[in-house]
Amino acid sequence: MEFELGFGTGTQKLTVPDENLICVLLPNPVKHTLTGVEEVARALKNPIGTKRLKQIVRPGEKIAIITSDITRPLPSYKILPLLLDELDDAGVSPKDVTLVFALGSHRKQTAEEQKKLVGERTFSEITCIDGDDGDCVHYGSTSRGTPVDIVRVVAEADRRICLGNIEYHYFAGYSGGAKAIMPGVSTRAAIQSNHSRMVEAAASAGRLEGNPVREDIEEAAAMVGVDFIVNVVLDEHKEIVHASAGDVVKAHREGCRYLDRLYGKPIAGQADIVVVSQGGAPKDLNLYQTQKALDNAKHAVKKGGVIILVGSCKEGLGERVFEEWMTKSPDAHSMIERIQKDFQLGGHKAAAIAMVLEDASVYLVSELEPEFVKKMFLTPFGDVQPAFDAALNVCGPGAGVLVMPYGGSTLPLLYRGTGRTETAGRRSVCAAG
Repeated sequence: MEFELGFGTGTQKLTVPDENLICVLLPNPVKHTLTGVEEVARALKNPIGTKRLKQIVRPGEKIAIITSDITRPLPSYKILPLLLDELDDAGVSPKDVTLVFALGSHRKQTAEEQKKLVGERTFSEITCIDGDDGDCVHYGSTSRGTPVDIVRVVAEADRRICLGNIEYHYFAGYSGGAKAIMPGVSTRAAIQSNHSRMVEAAASAGRLEGNPVREDIEEAAAMVGVDFIVNVVLDEHKEIVHASAGDVVKAHREGCRYLDRLYGKPIAGQADIVVVSQGGAPKDLNLYQTQKALDNAKHAVKKGGVIILVGSCKEGLGERVFEEWMTKSPDAHSMIERIQKDFQLGGHKAAAIAMVLEDASVYLVSELEPEFVKKMFLTPFGDVQPAFDAALNVCGPGAGVLVMPYGGSTLPLLYRGTGRTETAGRRSVCAAG
């Protein structure tokens, strides 16, 4: 079977022998009544847990809209015109509205990047800025001790509106919702404190209740106050197929339930080789972001197997501390030992990769220099087909293969079954879902 896997702004081709292919994790067939801006308009007219936005805001109030930066696939340019119309209907002046890009620990953006993200109308009509974590307001600390320090323009606004897309997150459960506040417009120290809980067993993809990271995030956001959210779920073509608007928790949960219907993928067993793509740009801009696909893929690979991680990483590793840990550690296991004694933001991603390497080999198909990749305890390739051929040679001609074309979104859920028999050959490893 032939595949075209997202790689930067293009694709890479892969051929897997039919006799080896056991499963392809694609989104579940969910019927979408509305998509794109029509679906966003529906959500804005039918908010969950709040009044309509135009009934919440008042003329003269300072409004902060927090949206995603260039590392996220959120199509802000589709959502914002509808949001600005709501504000206009309420009598809010454009001069009272500031859009803040939620950088978290990510790099600053150029004006052209900002404009591309939000669209011509928004960029010309309201002030658009990157969040400045050097100028924050302190709210106190959460019950878990996380300092709540929020970018000043957001903290001092009368109303806060958060945008986001919902995907599985490897330790916060899901993206979206209150994550626009924490880590989106928080300080590095605050993010580090919150993310340090990723080592706890309950901090895992697809889990909300009892997840210490998610609970800490939402406690911080409650201290700041979020008046309204618009969250979307994207399909494999990055089209909006679902939107939820309203309360920061209730609307987010509704979006998470929809994500589970679309991207939760039961599997009846694990594979020898897992080929996983982050899905192309902008998700594979650097290894810091591409790691998310690797963390989803780990659930689908057998112990001692091979994960082939496909991501351009054209901007390198994407974070200074992450790069230091990945390139200067004596071995992969040392990063796991280090994170338990000395949690550092950036180092947490390195430790997450190291934890995968405890059970599987990782072949990285990227634009990075091979010798640089080897320093990170990964096996380098420039093209996916040679990487697959090498993995097949290692695992043997009878190796079972699972392909995840949209690995940053799809979450393999190991299916233990209740009386189902596996009589359909290799493909029975894919459970119904």
